[in-house]
Amino acid sequence: MINEKNIKESKERIIKLINNKEITTKNTPKYVDFFINNANNSVDTAKILYELSTNKDKQNELGLTSFNGLLWVINSSYYSMFYMARALLENQGIKINGEMSIHLVTFDAIIYFFYLTKKLEKNLIEDLINAQEEASESLGKQKADEIIQDYLSEKIKRGRLTYEMGEIILESKAMTSLKRAQKFNLEIKKMILK
Repeated sequence: MINEKNIKESKERIIKLINNKEITTKNTPKYVDFFINNANNSVDTAKILYELSTNKDKQNELGLTSFNGLLWVINSSYYSMFYMARALLENQGIKINGEMSIHLVTFDAIIYFFYLTKKLEKNLIEDLINAQEEASESLGKQKADEIIQDYLSEKIKRGRLTYEMGEIILESKAMTSLKRAQKFNLEIKKMILK
């Protein structure tokens, strides 16, 4: 779960990167479509891998009788979220020029530029316009918290599963990753297209 410590650390890292000119703002967006296409391709890859990993008929049809791509469903799902986050940053003219982990910096930048400034929350609240005003604020914050938490969870899970766990990945974890990616991408696309 995202907590105040995570938020504070993200903020401190981004301020340092801005001061060092490793993150610049007010740039002309150039690669929004590139990142959106990568996000779409990644989530499509996750869907295909999930279907092939769980459908014995398709496996037999392709001659892949013991295919298990569930680990790559999780990786592709994470990458779709990562690319969509990059699209959002790019759309706002935010460029990451640093040598640090692009994944960590992207996460920190989403927290700093969109979560802390309530831009993410504001856009989510607009989606809930038909709800009561008081409930909208509460639900919007909850939805924003869920999206940021989903991104963090997938980032952590991808690292843990890719580099530390040698065990078989459960089908439910792959489906959770795919659903999170689809939800995250949908919400971020709404922000980009407004």
